[in-house]
Amino acid sequence: MNENGKFSKKDSSKTQTFNFVEERDLQLKQIMQQIYSALSEKGYNPVNQIVGYILSEDPTYITNYKGARTLISKIDRDELLNSLVRNYLNL
Repeated sequence: MNENGKFSKKDSSKTQTFNFVEERDLQLKQIMQQIYSALSEKGYNPVNQIVGYILSEDPTYITNYKGARTLISKIDRDELLNSLVRNYLNL
């Protein structure tokens, strides 16, 4: 980018990379925090409920309160597990 904020031909030939994995992990984290909060507010043990959902894929482990069940249904369970393991191992 030049001093005027415009791309020159030379700049446009450079490869730009975006880390979609980190962006998606951030989205998953935000969704899981909302679900955790909804479960806590309803008096459930959020960790136990989320683990129960992950193991069984039974949405009744997640409350409908604040749309938490709808949120969890938008997450692919394999993608969530993949993200959890990567983050746990700091990869």
